[in-house]
Formats: sequence, structure tokens, C-alpha cells
Amino acid sequence: MNSVFFDSAVKDDERRDLLYSGQLFMYSAPPGAKKLVEFARQMIEDAFGDRNPELAQHDMPVEEYAALLTDLKPRFIHHPSSKQCIQEILNEMGCDRNQTYFDVPRMRTSTSENYLTSGIAYAFHPHRDTWYSAPMCQINWWLPIYPVLPSNAMAFHPAYWNRPVKNGSRIYNYEEWNRTSRVEAAKHVKTDTRVQPKPEEPMELDPQLRLLPPPGGMILFSGAQMHSSVPNDSGRTRFSIDFRTVHLGDVEARRGAPNIDSECTGTTMRDYLRVSDLAHIPEELCLSHEGGTPLVGAAETAEALVSAA
Repeated sequence: MNSVFFDSAVKDDERRDLLYSGQLFMYSAPPGAKKLVEFARQMIEDAFGDRNPELAQHDMPVEEYAALLTDLKPRFIHHPSSKQCIQEILNEMGCDRNQTYFDVPRMRTSTSENYLTSGIAYAFHPHRDTWYSAPMCQINWWLPIYPVLPSNAMAFHPAYWNRPVKNGSRIYNYEEWNRTSRVEAAKHVKTDTRVQPKPEEPMELDPQLRLLPPPGGMILFSGAQMHSSVPNDSGRTRFSIDFRTVHLGDVEARRGAPNIDSECTGTTMRDYLRVSDLAHIPEELCLSHEGGTPLVGAAETAEALVSAA
């Protein structure tokens, strides 16, 4: 059973174990997250000028809007202040500075009424991050920049935590994606023809869970958790931030969620930076994850889920 822990006081080791068993965590905004949101808002509002960023899609040509995001998002991602805020957040959340590694925070946009859903503002279909070469020990952190609504939030599909889905992850390699596809995001305005892992069978998206933290409030979930972008019909663009973490001890021990359907190769492991000093994960550990994570059989999946509960 999937549960949601609100403002839980559990320590990080226990929290990671619970996340690896499919549980979800939601927190009120700590100071570092408030600072990150304020910084992101300033960058957004400077970029949009006199326009309201949440409503600007209604009076901007889509090509102009995509060009603005193509400039804005990388500046936010790579700004030193963004990393400093993440380091502050992880310290506040009780993560071990020398064992916890994070990737740079991404600014995401979900526009309304299918205004821009490809390329730089890709609308994610139901997926697990582990279909995209993420390790099974990856923890996702997600926070809204402006208030979110049920009609423009993110959805979780908890029935699929222990239910495999036929998907296209077997053709995905992270290094190849970075070399050929990520740099082309800005070219995809009307449609997105880049090959990405998607479900290859019908899915039942209900029941689904939509958590609505305040700006700077955070949702934590396993990279193996099935989730998607809600089809946005709110009339407002949703702006959010997400980043990911791994714990070095879990990387070394191959500890994490059970892999029930991810068959990708390559690894995102080289993206992570240590909280204490921004050092990278040792290359030998990155190489050990290049081949992906073996699938577990039905019996092994059941055993893993019972032992993690």
C-alpha cells in the first residue's frame, strides 16, 4: 500500500527505505526551498517582463514563448545560486553531506490547453524515471514555484508500483540521448519526434494521486514511481522545479526500489554532485551502472516488496 507522509520527522536512512518501498513524502517549505523559489521567480519575472508568467501563453506566439524558455531554463539550471539552494535544502532535510549527491535543478513548465507540450516544455506521459537510465536508488524532489491546482499538477499512479508495464526503455541509452536528442529540445515546438521510453500497452490511470504542496513545499518519491503530467486545462502555466538525489552507500550496495520493468542502458550517475564539495561520484561506480539494473522476477518482486514494507 502506498502512503503519504506529511512533514515526517523520520531520519533520512529510514525515509529512503520507505521511498524504495513506494511511499511518498510531502513537506512544508524549508528556508532553502523558499529561497530557491524566490530566486526562480525573480528569473522568470525578469524574463517575461510586464507579462504575468502564468498567463503569458495567452498573448505570446508559441515560437516566441519557446525561445524565451530556451534562454531562461539553462540559465536557471546552471546558475551557482541554484546549486547553493539545493545544498541548503538537503542540509535542512537531514541528508548526509558526504554521502548524498544531487543533480542540478530543472525548471519545468506545463502550459495550458496544449499550447506548448513538446521540446523545451515537454509534457510527460506516464513513466518511471528509471526508464530513462536513472538508478533504482534515485530519489526525486519536486516543488512548485507558483501555486498549483488539481488541473495543472503532477499525478502519481500508485497501482503500478508493483505492476510492470511494457515500455520502450529497452531502446534508451542516456549517453546517446545526451549526444543526439537533449540538445535538440528547442527545435521541437509543434511536435516532438525524439524517441523516448513510453508505455507500449494501455494503462489505467485511475486511481491517481495529485499532491498540492504550496510554493516551495516539496514532494519526495522514488525514481521508480509511476507519474505523469496532468493534462493542463487550468488556463495557467504551471512552473515547478525538480532535482534528484542518490546516497553513495546505496549506490555501492545496489540498494533501491525493485526493478520490475526498466530495461534501459547507460546511467545518469555522472550528473550527481556531492553536497559537501560538488565532487562527482567515482567513475568506477558510474561504470558499474552502465549496463542498467537487472529485472527481478515475479517471485523476487513480491519478496522485495514484502521485505521493504
